[in-house]
Amino acid sequence: MNVIRLVELRDTPLSVDEVLAAVADSGAGGTAMFIGTVRDEDHRRAVTGLGYSAHPQATDQLRVVMEKIVADHDVRAIAAVHRVGDLEVGDLAVVVAVACPHRDQAFAACRRLIDELKAEVPIWKHQVFADGGSEWVGIG
Repeated sequence: MNVIRLVELRDTPLSVDEVLAAVADSGAGGTAMFIGTVRDEDHRRAVTGLGYSAHPQATDQLRVVMEKIVADHDVRAIAAVHRVGDLEVGDLAVVVAVACPHRDQAFAACRRLIDELKAEVPIWKHQVFADGGSEWVGIG
């Protein structure tokens, strides 16, 4: 069975249940998940919403990140989905999960997955603030 079970960028709402079901594996004793949500404040400025844009090859790059994690950890199943488009405060922006034989492996692999996704996958965030300002994050 394929270890990389779900890798997608989408402009529709994300589902924690979908990601959790994607990594279900009878050989996994531990599953770790990270859920990123749009918060109402960033650097002490009120956020009213944001938009995510992605490079056309972002999904391919996400798969490369996942393949490296699978190669370096004892992963039974791995999944990641990220929103693109306009989001509101409280919306799910990213959901990742990793299932491994043991919890410590699952925690380590999941932490690496979200950290490397943020560092290596070309997805850019445009935050809109209540004071009328905005900023791009992840560009440059």
